[in-house]
Amino acid sequence: MNIKLFIVSSFLSYINAFLSSPLKSNYKIRNRQNTHHSPKMSIIVFGATGATGQEVVVQALNKKENVVAFCRDQSKLTQPPGTCGIDATANLISDNKLVKYTGTVTSQSDVDKAFSLAPTYVKGVVVALGGKPDDVGYDMLTNGTQCIINAMKKYNVKRIAVVTSIGVGDSVRQAPLFFKLIMWTAMKSIMKDKNNQEDLFLESVGAPGADLEYTIVRPGGLSFDPPTNNVKVIDGVAGKIPRADVAQFCLDAVLEEDFQYLRKSPSISSVF
Repeated sequence: MNIKLFIVSSFLSYINAFLSSPLKSNYKIRNRQNTHHSPKMSIIVFGATGATGQEVVVQALNKKENVVAFCRDQSKLTQPPGTCGIDATANLISDNKLVKYTGTVTSQSDVDKAFSLAPTYVKGVVVALGGKPDDVGYDMLTNGTQCIINAMKKYNVKRIAVVTSIGVGDSVRQAPLFFKLIMWTAMKSIMKDKNNQEDLFLESVGAPGADLEYTIVRPGGLSFDPPTNNVKVIDGVAGKIPRADVAQFCLDAVLEEDFQYLRKSPSISSVF
């Protein structure tokens, strides 16, 4: 097939799939005064210096939560453009409720230390790990998340939100065709690690994290745009979503006592 014809065909297939795939539900971000969670708790963010992790840290601090930011490099814990604006991205995140800790997520002692540094009882954990496999390792997501699960059980923490991706697990059918091509080629090793990461919770009732109050968050195409506050949990082909919206969804997952997607793996988008 002619390559130009293939690209056009792939794009038209994606559009057709999206138009024929209904949304599952419109998820509404709650205002803080309507959110039921215990006060004066701590949240630990793994992958805090990544683009999504930065959003989680800032938004949790804006909610007056105590935050432990687990970093590979604290100098990269800067303000995210989505929530803080593009002009603020050179500024470090700073707050008297913020504890910064530098460690390696595949080191059990480092992960345990992050939990011990929390100034108050740890309400929940957000996992937004990432990085190039050549830099962080080809099984960092799986091994690091296993260390986090171990620490949660040691410190009696139940709630966790794990950011993976559209195309992982049974959401492969929701990935646009052009993204599937990338998944099967350039991102093949990353997707393998993400699938293994999810299996720590979903593989069976005996999986290491199966007894935790987990939410596996599978976002569509990520952007640096401001939050839309209009997250959609979808059944069909994924669209795009600002990282700021992903962060809000993750914080709801760990803070809301009655969060509706506990022990589920919702695929989310907000812009089509």
